[in-house]
Amino acid sequence: MTEIKQCSEIKLVGIRVFCPGNEYIEEIPKASKQLSERVHEIKNVLNPSLQHGAFVVDSCSDEEDGYWVCVEVSDYEDIPENMVTLRIPAQRYAVIRHKGSNEKIRDTYSKLHQWIEGNGYRRLMDQWHLEVFHDWSNPKEIEVELMDTIM
Repeated sequence: MTEIKQCSEIKLVGIRVFCPGNEYIEEIPKASKQLSERVHEIKNVLNPSLQHGAFVVDSCSDEEDGYWVCVEVSDYEDIPENMVTLRIPAQRYAVIRHKGSNEKIRDTYSKLHQWIEGNGYRRLMDQWHLEVFHDWSNPKEIEVELMDTIM
């Protein structure tokens, strides 16, 4: 089921993944595992059982290129070594849940994009998009909310 969510500003702390496009399917799970092992180092975590992925589809700058694997925090404090912060502005999203292999996530994104277009919304390709992972321990059986920024 697809729905619309309005989210207020989100503060994230985590690991930036930057690699050739075809390597993200391998590198994101590695970063996710690393973040899971180091989440205890991050202060003010709101929910350690959720991981957030963030990316800009059409990034215009090197600073926005890549993929961020993070946890949400209430405030930034003593950021651990080799971790980054990211502030996502208040935005509106079209949201669909994906359960299954990370290799099939593109199929779910296709359904989401068709729904967006069919319901008269427009994707904001130059804004931050989110993926909220509820289960990421096994790349063959993930559960994630795919959140496409819309107008």
